[in-house]
Amino acid sequence: MESMESYLVIVVSAIFINNIVLSRFLGICPFLGVSRSITTAVGMGGAVLFVMTVATLVTFLLHHFLLIPLGITYLQTVAYILIIAFLVQVVEIVLKKVSPDLYQALGVFLPLITTNCAILGVAILVIQQDFTLMESVVFAISNALGFTLAIVLFSSLRGQLERSELPPAMKGVPAALIIAGILSMAFMGFAGLV
Repeated sequence: MESMESYLVIVVSAIFINNIVLSRFLGICPFLGVSRSITTAVGMGGAVLFVMTVATLVTFLLHHFLLIPLGITYLQTVAYILIIAFLVQVVEIVLKKVSPDLYQALGVFLPLITTNCAILGVAILVIQQDFTLMESVVFAISNALGFTLAIVLFSSLRGQLERSELPPAMKGVPAALIIAGILSMAFMGFAGLV
């Protein structure tokens, strides 16, 4: 049985120290693309939370109860991608019915969750780090919360940039990339916590 301390280490590490976007540099496409508005950033964070958690749970079970017993672990990446693609389709269908405004706001970036390497990365990291099922779920939820924190912070900073007077060459993507780099360096300050 794992201790609460080990779960706390997983949570703090995944959200702050090894943030999936700002330290591991996975999931950059939605991070840059959906961060123009805080509302869409939160919506994307929620979608990533659901898909990442369920995908990690399903891929963990698939790996331990199908791929390993059959000796076909070399199919891991393909199987994981298929599971993630299926889950994104479910999220798309549900969002279209439940929240058409959020569905429209996310636009093309919702299907991009399918190719979001953060989700695949977490599913693979769980296996590489030999986590238990419960640790895997905590790790997935924590990484999704770290993704959401990063995208919401970046979104609010981009909002400030929109209202700032910048030289023409710095407007848009150049300023956003500089801010993303500074935000990444800020998160490096958490490295000594755990």
